[in-house]
Amino acid sequence: MQMRKLGHSLLKVSALGLGCMGMSEFYGPQREEESVATIHRALDIGINFFDTADAYGRGENEKLVGRAIQGRRDKVVLATKFGNVRDAEGRFAGVNGRPEYVRQACHASLARLQVETIDLYYQHRVDRTVPIEETVGAMSRLVEEGKVRFLGLSEASPATIRRAHQTHPISALQTEYSLWTRDPEEQILPVCAELGITFVAYSPLGRGFLTGRFKGPEDLAPDDWRRNHPRFQGENLQRNLDLVRRVEQIAESKGCKPSQLALAWVLAQGETIVPIPGTASRAHLNENVAALELPMTLYALAKLNEAAPLGAAAGERYTEAAMRTLNG
Repeated sequence: MQMRKLGHSLLKVSALGLGCMGMSEFYGPQREEESVATIHRALDIGINFFDTADAYGRGENEKLVGRAIQGRRDKVVLATKFGNVRDAEGRFAGVNGRPEYVRQACHASLARLQVETIDLYYQHRVDRTVPIEETVGAMSRLVEEGKVRFLGLSEASPATIRRAHQTHPISALQTEYSLWTRDPEEQILPVCAELGITFVAYSPLGRGFLTGRFKGPEDLAPDDWRRNHPRFQGENLQRNLDLVRRVEQIAESKGCKPSQLALAWVLAQGETIVPIPGTASRAHLNENVAALELPMTLYALAKLNEAAPLGAAAGERYTEAAMRTLNG
């Protein structure tokens, strides 16, 4: 397994991580047995970087990951997040970055994960009502106490990243990045490179869209969150299908799957970038890992950049309400 250094830390993570969110919520029916088997398969082939959050399944995803890594904790770089608050019915109830909440959330995550220390602790979304220095200051005290090893942010603006990094070294910045979400290239990636922060790319397969498996809402389960996603609807859907067809044509010429080509493109953007494609399937995991061995020539990169330039995807990457929580 190819390894990459994680920012301002002593950690080395697999070049491809595993996003665990969909194992517990959002993407249709859950299959816990297969999800656990997928985590075990990932460990067996050398993936050590696992990503969860307290908001996924209202804590159930942390519990699942905790159970799956029992007896193999020393092989895992465990990342989780706090800050997205949900009510008893599961509805989004805002963002909380108050220092007292940081401590409360961390203790709850440690209990659900059944571990003594979290390797990488992210603020999931920035709380605009609390100075970032106060939130990161509380996170840094968790480091001093040994409850957390290293710190990260998710979906933060360049100015917030800089201020946070001055308060305590930030090892990772997690933001959506793929062939259909190239926004970080404008400001976020340069700031991360300047400050020595690893960029963790979530949804590197465009929430599964870049796999080519989805042609319309009928391909999604009735309770699949993506049915309400702006990029999976109406005219946006048709324009985005055109984008995927272009990627599929290039993948066909290289004799690989479009998902593998899309991941290889992200991996080729630099060794300070670590994609964490999510899956709850061993078969899809095996497909994703094969992208690590896919040769990526300058010609192929140029063709992909032409097929999916910055801003090519139609529609916002979240609903209007969720978009307001980004770039804090």
